[in-house]
Amino acid sequence: MQITIKLFANFRENRFKEARRDYPSGTTIGDVATGLEIEHGLIGMIFVHGRAAELDRELQDGDVLALFPLLGGG
Repeated sequence: MQITIKLFANFRENRFKEARRDYPSGTTIGDVATGLEIEHGLIGMIFVHGRAAELDRELQDGDVLALFPLLGGG
């Protein structure tokens, strides 16, 4: 199945802004993050097709996944 992945802010460093990749059926958002070497604890927001999602959600063919890091500041 093909998934479009969009990365934001520092998640783009040494990776990409947007990519389309093939994954096997049953792949979760957590699996994708692990494969991209993104620590789960550093993920602030996750969206699939613009709707909030969790790491354990199984992705479907054609999904658009967006990963945002935790935001700091003060």
